[in-house]
Amino acid sequence: MNRDPASLKRRRFLQGIMGLAAASRLSPGIALPQAIRTRPIPVSDEQVPVIGMGTWQTFDVDDDPELVAARARVLKTFFDRGGSMVDSSPMYNSSEQVIGKCLEILDNDAGLFSATKVWTPGRWLGIKQMQRSQRLWGVSRFDLMQIHNMLDWETHLETLKAWKADGKIRYIGITTSHGRRHKALAEALEREHFDFVQFTYNLLDREAEQRLLPLAAERGTAVVINRPFRHGDLFYKVQGKPLPTWAGEFDCANWAQFFLKFIVSHPAVTVVIPATTRVDHMQENMGSGYGRLPGPAMRQRMVRYMEAL
Repeated sequence: MNRDPASLKRRRFLQGIMGLAAASRLSPGIALPQAIRTRPIPVSDEQVPVIGMGTWQTFDVDDDPELVAARARVLKTFFDRGGSMVDSSPMYNSSEQVIGKCLEILDNDAGLFSATKVWTPGRWLGIKQMQRSQRLWGVSRFDLMQIHNMLDWETHLETLKAWKADGKIRYIGITTSHGRRHKALAEALEREHFDFVQFTYNLLDREAEQRLLPLAAERGTAVVINRPFRHGDLFYKVQGKPLPTWAGEFDCANWAQFFLKFIVSHPAVTVVIPATTRVDHMQENMGSGYGRLPGPAMRQRMVRYMEAL
């Protein structure tokens, strides 16, 4: 990913006021075994780490220097532990602006896989919105541009095809969230080819196993999973309960890894994008990309355990 040269002039000033040194100290060097687990993007065979990062609500902190610096520490931890895909949207208020500032602070985005969305009706407004997102991030092009929640998707798809052909973006995607519009999304995937599709899947929301996950595998479409913790509901469900001892059989050390390893152990899933505001939670999330994954029998045991709570 290439940074916009015009944005580089401000970097050292931002580093000074927002505490790059503190960011480095607060990402402790923890030895990790081997490299993070990756999955191929079917259309290209490019490898992407299975644990990405979402930014809905968590990076919506406007211009607050302390909060921006804190998010830079979270992002640094993500990169330090092998992360690549950062996902956002114009719908997320100031999140794209904050991502751009964090990338300037860190000056360490060589491994970034930039993913955002177009979320507006109409071709002209869609182009303007995507151009604005590019300026906010400070990137020369996005790795992945997705049509957010299928809004005017047929119109935007024609623009994205042209942009991909011109080298303005690398991959095209379409999304839905909150477990909604699965039927409409499946119909879109059957009609058109998308490089990526994004939808909700977790231990409580498993509808995608019935149609979307098999369809994505059949169509050769990379899968991005959102809402892996169901906005915290999974943690509330296990609150006060110890991690099952048998979770150690797939190198699981905490509940975040329990939930995330269930998702990435599905063979059709390419990457999952949990969001967090905390360095320690990011460390837990990234640990899900290392070690063994549960097999089919263990996955069923995990489902039964959650259903019994």
